[in-house]
This record gives sequence, C-alpha cells and structure tokens, in this order.
Amino acid sequence: MKVVITKSYEEMSMEAFSVMRAVVTAEPSAVLGLATGSTPLGLYRLMAEDHREKGTSYKKVRTVNLDEYVGLGPESDQSYAYFMRENLFRHLDIPPENTHIANGKAGDLAAECHRYNSLLGQLQRDIQILGIGSNGHIAFNEPGTPFGSETHVVALAESTIRDNARLFARAEDVPRKALTMGLKNIMHAKKIVILANGANKAGAVRGLVCGAVTEQLPASVLQLHPDCTLIVDEAAASLL
Repeated sequence: MKVVITKSYEEMSMEAFSVMRAVVTAEPSAVLGLATGSTPLGLYRLMAEDHREKGTSYKKVRTVNLDEYVGLGPESDQSYAYFMRENLFRHLDIPPENTHIANGKAGDLAAECHRYNSLLGQLQRDIQILGIGSNGHIAFNEPGTPFGSETHVVALAESTIRDNARLFARAEDVPRKALTMGLKNIMHAKKIVILANGANKAGAVRGLVCGAVTEQLPASVLQLHPDCTLIVDEAAASLL
C-alpha cells in the first residue's frame, strides 16, 4: 500500500484528483467507483472545475456507487443518488444512464442486491474511491463483515449512525439500514484510492496501515490489494 501524507484536506483532494484525472485521460470509457460523504467532496469539486475549465470529458465514463440508504429514493435530499447528482453528475457531461447506484426503495432488497452484484460483475472499476469510517468500515461494511462479502443489506452500527447524524436534521432521521457493495466487490477494482482526513480517523488509519488484516477492521483487507493508495492529511496520519 502506498501512503501519501498531505498538509491539508485541500492538498489531499488535489492528490486524489491527480490520480482520477490520469485514469480518465488514459481511458475515456473508464468505470469509476465512487463514494459519498464529506471526504470526497473536494475531489468532486476539482473534477467539476477541470471539466468546466479544461474540457475533460466524461461522456463515455460509467460510474458505480458504493452504497445507498434503504428507504430513500433519488428524490430524497438525504439519498446518495441525490448527493451524487448535486455534487458531481450535474456538473459533468456524463449521461445519467451511465451512472449506477443501488435502489434504496426496491421492494425486494435481496433481488436488488443480486441485480447490483451482477452489474458490478459486468463493470470492472478502473478506479475505486473510498473513505474510511472511525470504526474502520469501508462503504457500509461494518466490523465483522466477511472479506468474501458481496452486495448486501447491512444494519448500520451505532458509531456509523452517530458519524452520519450531522448530515440529518435529527439523529433519529438517519436510516438504520443500507445497501452496500461487499468487500469482495471493492477488492475487484483495478486501482483503489482511499481518503481520510481529521483526527477522528487516526485510529482507523493506523489499523489500516499497521494493524492485522482482520474482519474486525474491514478496511484492513486493502493491505492485500495490489494497487491501493491511501491519501491522508496530517491529522488522520497522526498515529502512524
């Protein structure tokens, strides 16, 4: 695993953008694995700015997202479909039909997991962007998730609910379940870039880089990936 320590969130985002732009420039029809939450927002702003000012095109790119809350559809401003549309997709020239996110309002969640898992099998990601939770989760794969897991429904840990509550009007509004790519799906990406900023991520980052490979720290499986880069600010790297 390559580790890049940056001075700030802005520098972290710029490093991630450099990797992303290289992938899209080299392969205009690349498959991008994307993440939500506050961590990748700087990366997405830079992608939008680059498209607007330098004309980098995403017309042939296809995207797949890591996860979606159960019970929320694209019309909900708390859904990840809405997040991606507002923070990235509408700022690029990517056709909507080229963007893929699990359906959180599917009537049959098991069937939706099967559908999305089949899609991932057809669209191998050239790059997968990840964040890391304070408990070491990646996507919504909480501690104890098997390394062989594929797309599944997960009951969110209380620590994850607390971390995400800042994005909702009330803590009780945070959904308790989500659809998520499994760890096996994530590891199938050709290249992985995992981002972390802030002191609250320092313990998880230390476990990711220096700890044992264990299902109790899901992100630790990334030690086994042949092309994984961790980009962190100094606060998140403080325990390395």
